Parts: sequence; structure tokens; C-alpha cells
Amino acid sequence: MTESETEPAEPMWKHVLRDWVLPLIGVVVLVQIVGALRAPDLPDEAPDFTLQTLDGEWRALSEYRGQTVVLNFWATWCGPCRAEIPSLSSWAQNHPEMVVLGVVADGPPAKVKAAARSWGIKYPVLMGDRATLDAYKVGSYPTTIVIGPDGEVNAGHVGIVTRPQLWWLTRSW
Repeated sequence: MTESETEPAEPMWKHVLRDWVLPLIGVVVLVQIVGALRAPDLPDEAPDFTLQTLDGEWRALSEYRGQTVVLNFWATWCGPCRAEIPSLSSWAQNHPEMVVLGVVADGPPAKVKAAARSWGIKYPVLMGDRATLDAYKVGSYPTTIVIGPDGEVNAGHVGIVTRPQLWWLTRSW
């Protein structure tokens, strides 16, 4: 009898765990770390702003004090921005206790409104201005900032953000 005939075959769950699950967890953790390292160095307290929605209403960040706010800075030309919109829309619909705000960096309102409609954005979109982009030190798109109910910046992430990452970023530690 040879040695391979006497050893039992590896159970399928061990194979899946070793070859798929653990590497996938490693990739997710690595993406989270890289996104956090690329995030802008922000002040402890979130800079306030007042920006216009696509419907012409004015919204101030201070209106949302007492709630967790997910600010997502994006641009109409940004492919990764478009790729993360389903996650953000799903998050906004499934977490009404939080506020998701898209802050668009480019385009006339009509172009942005058409993009928001065709891409299925389910949260308010604000027309960003240079002062707001500078205050949040946005240098790459997409950039996501999480602001706690107390107005403090809790987390920042540069790059596509997924639902599991949103869960991680919005946890109150």
C-alpha cells in the first residue's frame, strides 16, 4: 500500500477555506487598508458646507447633526464612481438611520441629473464646489468620508467602496 492510499482525502470545506475564503478575506482587508491609507488627512470635526441639490434646494451638512452621514465625492467621468453607486444606493435604502449624500465635482446640473437618473442613484446628490472639495481635501475620485452623529470625521476611504466596506466604515468604535 502506498502512502497516498492510506491518507484520507482532504475534506472539501478545508479546500474551499484554504483556497478561496482566506485569500478573499485577505484581499478585502488589503483593499480596506489601502483605501484608508489613501484617504485625505481630515480635521477631527467635519467642515460644514451648504450646497445645492439637483432639484435646486440648498442643504447644509449641519442639518444632519445627530445622524451618521456618508459623504461620497464623485465625478460623472469617473468609472469607479459609477461602479460603486449600486452599493451606495442599496446602503441608503437599507440604512435609513444614516444619511448618504453624493457630492458631484463636475458637470452642469442637467448632465449630472441625467447621469444620476440613468445610474440609479437613490440618495441626494449635491453640486460640489471648490471650497467643499478643498475643505475635504478631495484629490481622487471616488472618495468617501463618514461623519459621526457628533459631527466628527470617523473614517475616510479613497477608491470604490462596497457594502461590506460601508458596514466597516460606519461602525462606531
